[in-house]
Amino acid sequence: MTAVAERLADALTPFVGGDLPVRLVAWDGSAAGPDDAPRVEIRSPDALRRLLWQPGELGAAQAYVTGELDVPGDLDTALTHAFTVARERGLGGRRLSVPALARAVRTAVGLRVVGPPPAAPETQAKVRGRLHSKDRDRRAISHHYDLTADFYSLVLDPSMAYSCGYHTGHWVSLEEAQHAKLSLVCRKLGLEPGMRLLDVGCGWGSLSLHAAEHFGAQVVGVTISREQQRFAQAAARRRGVDHLVDFRLCDYRDAVPAPRAEYDAVASIEMGEHVGERNYPTYASVLHAAVRPGGRVLVQQMSRSGRWPGGGPFIESFIAPDMHMRPVGATVGLLEAAGLEVRDVHALREHYVLTVAGWLERFEQNIEEITALVGEEMVRVWRLYLVGGSMAFRDGRMGVDQILMVRPDGGHDLPLERTW
Repeated sequence: MTAVAERLADALTPFVGGDLPVRLVAWDGSAAGPDDAPRVEIRSPDALRRLLWQPGELGAAQAYVTGELDVPGDLDTALTHAFTVARERGLGGRRLSVPALARAVRTAVGLRVVGPPPAAPETQAKVRGRLHSKDRDRRAISHHYDLTADFYSLVLDPSMAYSCGYHTGHWVSLEEAQHAKLSLVCRKLGLEPGMRLLDVGCGWGSLSLHAAEHFGAQVVGVTISREQQRFAQAAARRRGVDHLVDFRLCDYRDAVPAPRAEYDAVASIEMGEHVGERNYPTYASVLHAAVRPGGRVLVQQMSRSGRWPGGGPFIESFIAPDMHMRPVGATVGLLEAAGLEVRDVHALREHYVLTVAGWLERFEQNIEEITALVGEEMVRVWRLYLVGGSMAFRDGRMGVDQILMVRPDGGHDLPLERTW
């Protein structure tokens, strides 16, 4: 009988547009493809069964996180090679012939991989209910953030800022870049002692705590993650600013009860991606309603162009369910439609590449402790997430921007010359 790897290589030829671009090693120990190409190991027939039921990114991700498929070398190098080959061979959107599909089916039957779909990985999100209802949003956020603060402390910098940093050079540490980003946001908002700041989607409290400790602001931070609220409250007590910061377990839609326009400034850092397309006008109206006339609003948000408006099948299934992104221009339009005047758009895409590199470095440095804490499958989820995310920003498939606005109907004090 012909070795498994050779049979797979023959069946895959139409799918990959030519010779196999990787060194494929099958579960029977056989191998095919160039010796010097990135190595891909199919350790179980279940990997192929997943791809039959979920062709493309999701099936491959499921097989990878369960260990049924492995890339034992550098994951970034292997994925970059795959993207390069796909682009060079024009594989995007190509339609396969009936004979090619028939040959693939015969191979699958011959290898006995045809059967019912394998169970979804334990780490895959299981959220139900009406899209972006308050209950479903809580479940989606819980899936990602309730991994515990202990886990995130092993990946993020000490401020626990889980968003793009601001790098003033390639030599800047992760901690320095996050401190610079938090200060940049506070300066753009014009924060001074005694000013009232609303932090919508405050996360682990990094911006709220920084604004209180370094700028003397009085801050309300809102989150729907109980784990984040507990951590942020404890951090405020440790840092001696609990009298300035109030962390509330609250949906953004309930964050500004009447009377409104009570805040001097509003910030929302990488939260808008999670509210959904239909709810974004509501989210934008909350930002507008919260700030006084003439007050500043800053949104830091990821963007994406192309046919997939979310984070992609893997991200939405394992990391951030129900995520939605759009080109930055479309987001600007939605914020303007809510009544805010957009004054500056600051692109930070390259900064995210450096930020994720810092997270990935800490992740790998603490891999033994992380594995003991969350298990091997979650480790594989996060490695794929960090590497894939870095590539998306590096290659321009995703961006991130700081959008600075003011609420009209009041004189603003933005300087004519920006010296942030």
